[in-house]
Amino acid sequence: MAEKVLAIVLAGGEGKRLMPLTTDRAKPAVPFGGMYRMVDFVLSNLANAGYLKIVVLTQYKSHSLDRHITKTWRMSTLLGNYVTPVPAQQRRGPWWFAGSADAIYQSFNLIYDEKPDYVLVFGADHIYRMDPRQMVEEHIASGAAVTVAGIRQPLSMADQFGVIEVGEDGRRIRAFREKPTDAVGLPDAPDQIYASMGNYVFTTKALVEALETDAEDKTSKHDMGGSIIPMLVERGEANVYDFRDNEVPGSTERDFGYWRDVGTLDSFYDAHMDLINVHPVFNLYNFEWPIYSGQQTYPPAKFVHQWGERVGRAVASMVSPGAVISGSLVENSVVSPKVKVHSWSHVDGAVLMEGVEIGRHAVVRRAILDKNVYVPEGAEIGVDLEKDRQRYTVSDNGIVVIGKGQRVEV
Repeated sequence: MAEKVLAIVLAGGEGKRLMPLTTDRAKPAVPFGGMYRMVDFVLSNLANAGYLKIVVLTQYKSHSLDRHITKTWRMSTLLGNYVTPVPAQQRRGPWWFAGSADAIYQSFNLIYDEKPDYVLVFGADHIYRMDPRQMVEEHIASGAAVTVAGIRQPLSMADQFGVIEVGEDGRRIRAFREKPTDAVGLPDAPDQIYASMGNYVFTTKALVEALETDAEDKTSKHDMGGSIIPMLVERGEANVYDFRDNEVPGSTERDFGYWRDVGTLDSFYDAHMDLINVHPVFNLYNFEWPIYSGQQTYPPAKFVHQWGERVGRAVASMVSPGAVISGSLVENSVVSPKVKVHSWSHVDGAVLMEGVEIGRHAVVRRAILDKNVYVPEGAEIGVDLEKDRQRYTVSDNGIVVIGKGQRVEV
């Protein structure tokens, strides 16, 4: 008999480092790649793997996330399948989630109702493809209480990640530390470390016991990575799963093993730029392992005018349905649905979200424009960063970010 699996997606974080994109939406609800929301990537991985009982734990500014999941992620109820958002229900008292571990502890009713053999606990704000079946199979074979997904990164970058240190067998976790400056390399690769991907497979009994113990500890941060995993590591019951071993159908040599934490504006921007190469670093055109999302009934993208220099064209870019490129040049950019770029304007290295409108003779360079931003005729964004810093958000790497509804000045 096949094992029973419940998937829990953690989608309650505030996403402060992505402001202003998270001003009025949860981080997993932030649009990505023109046609998607961040949460679509983890949900697609789970659905493609056949794990069709999924709960999404939400908390902050969750309306657009709840609406997206409810409208888009509809499963057939005939076999009891579902994807459902679950807000903080205050079942344990009049308080909100105190951390990711507390979120699951307060939602024990979901586990008790489903009675799974194993529980997947995955984050909602990473961009990647993964077949979680392979991780579950390795977890079952190991007999561990928890298996933690790890991606190999250079030892020099250890202070940027939650680091998984393993024993000589290369599998049993002997330490789980947050951004250490004295990390130790892997037994088979001394110049590499395992960075935690924030994805876990638990044996249900072990998860419930660990969460109950953690809930009684008043000094705990009640965090999965900061509290629960170290507890199970100390007991010798935690293993690592090497993401390098995960083989996703349809992967190319170039995008094999791709994973990016888009927790900052710069990483969010860089992940978009990974999409638009001729041979993309992350390939959205893998039809064997599709990324699902809600598809509106937009008309095809349109490129109009061919009079002298007034030619509508897009080069090295992704252009979504409903967009109109009119007598202008778009380069190295991701263009979302219903975007309008008017004549004699130039967009280069930009992420334009749904409904953005670029006026005539405007210039937009190395920028992220949130939904429905209007750039008036002749305006310049990304040309004078000192001027932009006085009006907008500018990232550490010089990316100009204009929030939804923010006024753009000439």
